Amino acid sequence: MTAVTATDPLDVVEGRPEGMSMPLLGMVLFIASEVMFFGGLFAAYFNIRADAKEWPPAGLEHLHYKLPLIFTCVLVLSSVTMQMGVFAIRRGNVKALSRWVAITLLLGIVFLCGQLYDYAHLDFTIRDGVYGSTFYTLTGFHGAHVFGGGVYLFIVWIRSKTGQFSRRHHAAVEGASMYWHFVDVVWIALFLTLYVLK
Repeated sequence: MTAVTATDPLDVVEGRPEGMSMPLLGMVLFIASEVMFFGGLFAAYFNIRADAKEWPPAGLEHLHYKLPLIFTCVLVLSSVTMQMGVFAIRRGNVKALSRWVAITLLLGIVFLCGQLYDYAHLDFTIRDGVYGSTFYTLTGFHGAHVFGGGVYLFIVWIRSKTGQFSRRHHAAVEGASMYWHFVDVVWIALFLTLYVLK
């Protein structure tokens, strides 16, 4: 097992009198930049939709929301399990952290598989005009962020299995949780925009 020392600059959460650790501050700033990125995509979508005479264009069905709703619930549940992992490591329970992160990762994979299944059964592609391009751009970029978050969670899980986290040293876990909650919130906004708003 690899022990974490109190001088580890990447994982100190407590003991910094000036407040938030630098890794967590870096994650907050990164998420802020991602908010602007997705904000631009949403702005483009609503601008294009407002100028369209018909949405979706003639010949294309409205998106069905029932199956995406199920996978939305899966992603929301994954945020709950991730937060349970954070609560566990704050108590110093590394085994519970490992278990909750593994469950979160599994739920993230289920969500991505659901998104791919949805893609395979849609009656339009990214080449079908502005409707198809905006839909696949928004959901595709979000899927890429979920995939990246899954890689991050896998690294956190590996580190938890090798004893690299403790009650006092777990900034990477907190950062993973922040990022995962972010992709969850973005998807809820996407689901409401694309599947519910008619």
